Amino acid sequence: MPKDAAEWYERNLEYNVPGGKLNRGMSVVDTVEILKGRTLNDDEYLKAAVLGWGVELLQAFFLVSDDMMDSSITRRGQPCWYRVPRVGSIAINDAFMLEAAIYYLLKKHFRSESYYVDILELFLETSYQTEMGQLIDLITAPEDEVDLSKFSLKKHSLIVIYKTAFYSFYLPVALALYMCHVPTEYTLPSSPTPIRPYDLAKSILIPLGEYFQVQDDFLDFSGTPEQIGKIGTDILDNKCSWCINTALSLATPEQRKLLDDNYGRKDKECEAKVKALFEELKLREIYAAYEQKVYGELNGMIATIPEGEGNLKREVFTSFLGKIYQRQK
Repeated sequence: MPKDAAEWYERNLEYNVPGGKLNRGMSVVDTVEILKGRTLNDDEYLKAAVLGWGVELLQAFFLVSDDMMDSSITRRGQPCWYRVPRVGSIAINDAFMLEAAIYYLLKKHFRSESYYVDILELFLETSYQTEMGQLIDLITAPEDEVDLSKFSLKKHSLIVIYKTAFYSFYLPVALALYMCHVPTEYTLPSSPTPIRPYDLAKSILIPLGEYFQVQDDFLDFSGTPEQIGKIGTDILDNKCSWCINTALSLATPEQRKLLDDNYGRKDKECEAKVKALFEELKLREIYAAYEQKVYGELNGMIATIPEGEGNLKREVFTSFLGKIYQRQK
């Protein structure tokens, strides 16, 4: 590549990939350590870290694209990439290049591994699932066209599962399982019943990812900027969030009219009216009850996982749940 193109690509990578909390990428390394039950050697750590950076590159690809689609202003405390001087619509190609970097790294570091095709297919399938979730979200809740009849808790669940849960929760754990050579099916000496660890992981991690997003939606309404590190804008931006969908499921005809008239309007007074109605409907109490119910259900599911040497471990899931339960930011 010419020097100026290489420098542009480097700037794109440095601006868009490492700026977040890196939770998704670190989850790969943490999960491999839990599965192996020991500190990783240098080669193992390198491989786990490369897979983790693959997840972070995928996240960056989604965010650069999403910011353009949403006409967002800032991301992670700095201007969105497309708003940086001289970038503009070049950000479209830059997003493609962030995604392409994943497959370059996978080929370089995993081409000779028996699970190479498995992790390739996993990244491709997860990308497709996330893009389907993004499509449903975009056509359900466009910023410039408020139609609350398109909203429902069922639609919210569908969007969250496809847009967030697969890539944020299932992908890092499945990558770690493949790297640790965990088979797709096995039995333990204690029971003849076959265990399908990838399906089992998915059955816990997808609801866990949904819980995480419901938390995010609730914090956008209830949290202060000092607490959550940003100003909540879901009401102003016509987001198909858990809060509005829960309110719609409870609203009287009068309350529904107030929501129709005020939700998704770029007006602080309208936002205040919606927030007041959320308080009137006792969304804080409903959320607290929801959180306790989901926490109990997830712990119950984790407790049923049969453990064996070199296979799935409950700690993989309890560590995820421990990080997000009752989080305040």
